[in-house]
This record gives sequence, C-alpha cells and structure tokens, in this order.
Amino acid sequence: MPVITLPDGSRREYPHPLSVAEVAADIGPGLAKAALAGKVDGKLVDTSHRIELDAALAIVTERDPEGVEVIRHSTAHLLAQAVKELFPEAQVTIGPVIEDGFYYDFSFKRGFTEDDLRAIEARMHDIAKRDLTVERRVMARDRAVEFFRNLGEQYKAEIIAAIPQAEDISLYGQGDFVDLCRGPHVPSTGKLKAFKLMKVAGAYWRGDSRNEMLQRIYGTAWGDKKALDAYLYRLEEAEKRDHRKIGKALDLFHMQDIAPGMVFWHDRGWRVYQQVVSYIRDLLREHGYQEIHTPQVVDRSLWEQSGHWEKFKEHMFTTESEKREYAIKPMNCPCHVQIYNQGLKSYRDLPLRLAEFGSCHRNEQSGALHGLMRVRQFVQDDAHIFCTEDQIQAEVSGFIDLLHRVYADFGFKEIIYKLSTRPALRVGSDESWDKAEHALEQALNSKRLSWDLQPGEGAFYGPKIEFSLKDSIGRVWQCGTVQVDSSTPERLGAHYIAADGSKQVPVMLHRAILGSLERFIGILIEEHAGALPAWLAPLQAMVLNITDKQGDYTRNLENSLRKQGFRVESDLRNEKIGFKIREHTLQRIPYLLVVGEREVQTGTVAVRTRTGEDLGSMTPVAFSERLTREIARHGLTV
Repeated sequence: MPVITLPDGSRREYPHPLSVAEVAADIGPGLAKAALAGKVDGKLVDTSHRIELDAALAIVTERDPEGVEVIRHSTAHLLAQAVKELFPEAQVTIGPVIEDGFYYDFSFKRGFTEDDLRAIEARMHDIAKRDLTVERRVMARDRAVEFFRNLGEQYKAEIIAAIPQAEDISLYGQGDFVDLCRGPHVPSTGKLKAFKLMKVAGAYWRGDSRNEMLQRIYGTAWGDKKALDAYLYRLEEAEKRDHRKIGKALDLFHMQDIAPGMVFWHDRGWRVYQQVVSYIRDLLREHGYQEIHTPQVVDRSLWEQSGHWEKFKEHMFTTESEKREYAIKPMNCPCHVQIYNQGLKSYRDLPLRLAEFGSCHRNEQSGALHGLMRVRQFVQDDAHIFCTEDQIQAEVSGFIDLLHRVYADFGFKEIIYKLSTRPALRVGSDESWDKAEHALEQALNSKRLSWDLQPGEGAFYGPKIEFSLKDSIGRVWQCGTVQVDSSTPERLGAHYIAADGSKQVPVMLHRAILGSLERFIGILIEEHAGALPAWLAPLQAMVLNITDKQGDYTRNLENSLRKQGFRVESDLRNEKIGFKIREHTLQRIPYLLVVGEREVQTGTVAVRTRTGEDLGSMTPVAFSERLTREIARHGLTV
C-alpha cells in the first residue's frame, strides 16, 4: 500500500502499486492530460513508471523546466523517426538535448537540403498527429547490439557495444521506430506540438576528424506554440542586433585573421570603450578603490606558485627570453598579490581594494571565438579586495550596491543571483568554508534579494556569487562575480599582522562587475541595437547644414558644443538635407541638429532625434542643457 507524498505536502494512500499516470488521473483529469513525466523521490521517470513503495511524487508538465527537457528529448526521437520514414537509407547515431533545443546526427551520404528539412518537419507533425504511444523496454546489451545490427543501424550497435556487458539497455519505441535512450519520454507523440527544425550542419562521428562526416539537424521544441513563437522572435531580434554586423555598419571595430580573437577598435568604437572605462574609473574612486597597473608578461615561476601553470597552462600564451619562460597573463590576481605584498600590512590597513583595467590573453580555441563575446585578448574591470574573514559580508554588501548602480545606469533592470557553494574537491577547512558561505548568503539576504543556490558549483578555493543580466529580448548574460579566496594569498605569501600581533593570511575577494569590457560592450550594442544612449554614444550629435551659406554657423556651433565636452561633428557636404538625415539616422546618432537660413537668422538650431521625432527649434544653450540632463541621468527615465 504505497503512500504518495505530493509537492504541497498532502498524502494519498493506494491499495496497490500504480503508475505515475494513474496517480495523475486520480488527482484530476486536467493533470492526467497535462502529465509528461514524473519525479519520484527526485528522479525523473516516465508516466508509465510504477510506484511500488512509499514515495514523494511531483507530476511534470510542460510548465516545468524538466517537462520542456522531456519534450525536447522526445522531439529528437520524433525527428529521427521522420528521417527514417522519408530516407530509410539514413542511419541514426545520437540526438541529445542542447540549450533551447536538440540535434540529431545522421549518416546520410547525399546530405540533407533545405527542401529536405521542410519535408522532415512536415512528417514530424504528421507523426505527432498519429499520437503514437511511446513505450519503454529493457534489453540485454548483447541482444540490443544484435537487434540494431539487424536493423542496419551500425552506429547504434557500436554505441551499445561500448556499454559494459552486464548493463541492461533501455529502448524506446513509437510505432515502428525504436531508439536507444535512457529517457524519460513523453507518453505519446501527440504531446509534441511546438517544434521547428532550424538548420543542418556537418559533424564528425564521435567528434573525431578521422571519422565520417555526419549530417547534424538542429531543432527547437517548447511546451506550446506561444513559447515557440517567443523563442523564434528572440532569434530574429538577435539576428538584427548582432553586434558584429552593427559594429561594421557603425564603424566601431573589426576583427581579422592576422590577430584571431583580438579586436581592432576604430575611432568611434574606442570612444565607447573609453566612456565605459571612464565611468567605472570614477565609481571606483568614489568607493575607495586604488587603481593599479601590473605587467603583461610575467615569469613562469609566479604562475607555478599560484597554481595556474598546472591548471591553466594550455590556455596561456608563453614566450621565452634569455633562457627564462614567461606567460602573457591570463588573469590579474597573482600580480595584485605582488602589490599587496609590498610593505608590511596591519589589520588596520584592511580592507584594501585594488582595481585594474587589466589586459589579459587566453588561448581560446579558434572555433569558440565569437566577435566581442569570446576573444583571446580582453580587459577586465577586475578588482581584488584584501580583507579579514569578519569583513567579507560588509565588503560583499558594498560591492552589491556598486554593482546595482552600474547595471541600472547601463539600463539593465533584471538581475539574476546565484550562490555557488563548496565542491567535493576543495582546499581550506570546513570552518572557513562555513564562514565564507554564510557571509555571502547574509550579504544577499541583507539586500532582500531572491537568489538560487548552486550546491557544489563553487571554485575549489571558495564560494562565489554570480550576477547575470537579462536583456530586452530575454537573453541572460553572466557578467558580474564575487569569489572568496584564501588559497591564492596563502600560496603567494600574503599576510597581515592581526590585533593580537599574530601573522594572518588575508581573504582575497575576486570581483568584477562588467567582466570582459569587450564582451560587455558587445552586450550593450545588442541590447540597444546599436542605438546607444547619448552618454555612451560615440557621437552625441551631428550638425547638418542645408546649404553652403550656413557653413560658418555650422562650424561655430560644432566647435562650441565640443568645447563644452560633447562628442559632436558636422556634415558640410554638398548633399540634400534629406540624404544627410537618413544617413546619420542609420548611424544611430542620438541628435541631428539642422541649420538653415532661419536658424542662422534666429541663432537657433532645429533638433531631431534618431527616432525621427522633431523637437523643433531651440537655442544652442537650451540644447546643451537638454543633452547635459540626459547624460547626467544616463538616458534613463526618472
């Protein structure tokens, strides 16, 4: 007589074992219809899974993240079945779930075309409408190998043959199609209603270039059509906002093969970069940071002492001089400890906050490089706070306040907080981990923030908080972090004299708000689709004359605004004013200042915004005041 405990704490007692589906039906017909899977004592199972003993049960539907994962896994099988029905000669290999979707690799010598994808997707919808029951069965390994060999599926047979002989194999069937899978899966193909095939690409079998090139079909699947449409909209918007395209169109930067993963900043892009640096630099001074600068090339011995040589060597660029080996620094922390170590420190000197716009180099794989988002040379808004254990909470709380101000000024309203705690492999005592984790937790709670726990996801040297931004089209970007570290300062000989005269190792808080400046600027470009707010825009205004007669007035206005510190240029070309307005609107310049004879006579300027709004005529002083106010509030409505 199993007793089932539901998520709300209620209990249901049954006279005999029963399936997850039967429990859902007993709760109500609506839940029975919506059930995709179950979680029995925390384990995800099919709705056909029978519950023999007392258990905690949650019914999984399309509203649950696990439910969407089940849908995607099942849709990968739907894809494979459709391919086999249309192209029987194709062999199936593997089809995992990935972020926002799934893929399936096929051995198919002709290769799939765009027309094939459309036909396959149509067949998938047809199979879904058949509402085929999805059934799980278990087979001995050797029998499973023989089963797939008899089907002509040599890749599946090879996969199964690599599994230990003693293990039973889980298979799922729907209609005439059978596939290898651990599951769970939806109870029938009729549950799969919102999916789309996205593209086809090549992929080597088992990721080895010596093996056959397979055909990889990517797809996405969601719980309902609304969620699918929202995702496709985000993709469309992301394509429009691609920072690489906008960077080229607005003449901000470029990248080329002579320096892979490294940015060539053009004048206008560098203005944005320097504006970001200037803004952060002013805040650092305000919050008690000392700005420092450390060497780019550092002897191997420091990286060995810090432990980075052992753990990170393959990602480091190295060089040699006079029979000494050096590394171009991939991070700043060991060098910051060297500055801390200059001179004896007392507990009265703590906390000590050292910040650097440190240029770092990491030997990322070429295939991982992606515009500004993933580079080999980058600058971090990096800082390290040296403090006592008792100061951790206060310093982290102060950092969170600073981070909130920065993100708000850049226009980001939604922040996701995650606390990562001790992993199984770690250094330091349980007591120090307890104190560090408690301090981070209290810092979050003191701000009344909602946060997620990531057990075991901390660094080997200490726990951390990750701060992620959600942008205007729903994408999440992990940018900020604060990490507790007692290991690095100890390894590198850092200490301070405590109040009792003893020598103690300081805690080092690794912290960043933007992370990589290159990546953050890429995020900003995409967030604003290139139309950066006036305080960040490379050009804040463009002065346009209608005829040559207004040339002197136009130049004088440009010079006056420049002397006031605004980023302004003028366009004196002998072109029609409509042409000039269109061109500079496409350049996303916040304000276009049009000068004709009337403006010369009245000492005014006609002001237009890049959105096409006509603000009418105003004096240069009035425009300066307007722009000054907008810059001061960072373009945000208050």
